[in-house]
Amino acid sequence: MFVFDAELWVWDARRMDTWTFVTLPEDVSDQIRDIATPGAGFGAVKVRVGVGASNWSTSVFPDKQSGCYVLPIKAAVRKKNAIEAGDVVEVTVEVV
Repeated sequence: MFVFDAELWVWDARRMDTWTFVTLPEDVSDQIRDIATPGAGFGAVKVRVGVGASNWSTSVFPDKQSGCYVLPIKAAVRKKNAIEAGDVVEVTVEVV
């Protein structure tokens, strides 16, 4: 399990939809890359995630620009935890 702090950001290509993500740190991304087998679809890796009072299953996706994985933070999680783009949150990620 990995625990880190990350800032929420909005994907530029989908600003109207407010797709919000955090970028996993480089060292965490490297470790996930070493232990995970990417599934079908964009090199996604299935994970179990925690942010604040929320836990859910999702996937992280490789970001060509940063070389790190990115994690989508869905609207229900942002609302439940009163967080938005620009906020820094503690994130837990476990590869499943």
